[in-house]
Amino acid sequence: MSGEKEEGVRRISLKSSKPISEVKQGDRMKVNGKNLEVDAHYVFMEHSPTTKEMIIELVDPEKEEFYQLRYFSDQVKESMQLFKLEAIIYKEVELKSVEW
Repeated sequence: MSGEKEEGVRRISLKSSKPISEVKQGDRMKVNGKNLEVDAHYVFMEHSPTTKEMIIELVDPEKEEFYQLRYFSDQVKESMQLFKLEAIIYKEVELKSVEW
């Protein structure tokens, strides 16, 4: 799991300027203190009519680093996970804060 844990509970600092469903290509997000640009936002898998597994693809244009912010539409904060592209696979990294 990502983020700070306290008795099995993750702690992520989350600040939003609009619903996450409205985040789109070209928007800026600050993740773990890094300024990233949204490359894509899409449904990865639909588990039920009310639960969708979502992916926001992010890029650090200065360092050419690529990330994925994954979450479930019905449990956004509780389910957020951050992955960084290393070689050809995404590896999970600790998620501490997200702003958009």
